[in-house]
Amino acid sequence: MDPEGAATATPTASPGTGEPLSSSELLPDLDALVDLASRGQWRSLSDRLSRSRSLPSPLPHHRLLLSSLTALSLFKLRRFSDAAAALDPLLSSPDSSDPFDSPRFRFESYPDHYPSRSGSFVPFALRLLHAELPQRLGDRPQTLDRLYSLLYLVRSRIPHRSAGSADQWRRREAQVMAALCANHFTHREFDVALALIRGLLERDPADPALLSRLGYVQLQIGDLDGARASFARVEEMRDARRGDPGFENLLGRNRALGFVVAKDFASAVREYEACIERDPADVVAVNNKALCLMYSRDLSDSIKVLEGALESVPTAAVNETLIVNLCSMYELAYVNHGEIKKTLSSWIARVAPDDFDPSCTRI
Repeated sequence: MDPEGAATATPTASPGTGEPLSSSELLPDLDALVDLASRGQWRSLSDRLSRSRSLPSPLPHHRLLLSSLTALSLFKLRRFSDAAAALDPLLSSPDSSDPFDSPRFRFESYPDHYPSRSGSFVPFALRLLHAELPQRLGDRPQTLDRLYSLLYLVRSRIPHRSAGSADQWRRREAQVMAALCANHFTHREFDVALALIRGLLERDPADPALLSRLGYVQLQIGDLDGARASFARVEEMRDARRGDPGFENLLGRNRALGFVVAKDFASAVREYEACIERDPADVVAVNNKALCLMYSRDLSDSIKVLEGALESVPTAAVNETLIVNLCSMYELAYVNHGEIKKTLSSWIARVAPDDFDPSCTRI
């Protein structure tokens, strides 16, 4: 639920408005719940939350945290109708600019519990979940409407915040804009994606990830000169970020894309290999190296690259995109690809997180 992202924000993050809650105010077993979420054990989390609902929860924000985590776990398990049903009781007006604008979610409504607090205690991740859910139920226009409404809400809060809180809301603004950009990009609405990225760059013109993303979109629309210029701006930051392996891998992936566009797959493979040497869990580099080998008609080695990643870094490599590509390669390489994919699927079932989509093996 967090596009920077990745780290993944859960509804146990700082409240949507007001000041962050101290650790002493959080649920007694919150660390255990967050640990289950971070390990992708969404079924265990859902089961534990089901049991927790029968326990007394004296503080209102405790109850909301439990409800938020319940909806999140159902969402991650692709039980989208159940997630929507879990959200419904929390909504005051589902399609307003603030669907959670209710006195029951404000600190000042409970002066005995929160004598010095005011503002909403709705987790921001819950707002994002509410926005993203309709698309999973086949209603993308409503997801876009809710994301743009959320963007309006976030922007309306920034001018009224103290410096530290305003920075937090600016990060949330960037988070919503990134979600919108990804949505439009996925649906090949590149002009809108470009406008959103440029809007983010106006505020942070030296963000290498944003500049790289701009270059990727420019490549998609055939603006090769624009993409080269965007990637060149990232290269100019190298001296200031020397020694940062994450930044070096970003540079390497950008260079590799330039080689891919020029159909120089051998040079692209070398760039991706350097990325993998720095970070074996760089799944983008692993996946793209395998694709470049396949485009070079080296199907056997492309399969070995992906299988090797699954063996050496399974936590990172058990990724739907990588698995789809590996299964496609099996279909091209082997007559008995059905049996091979069944073996792969059985292995994935043992190691994958609960939110992994097994249909990507296409068995």
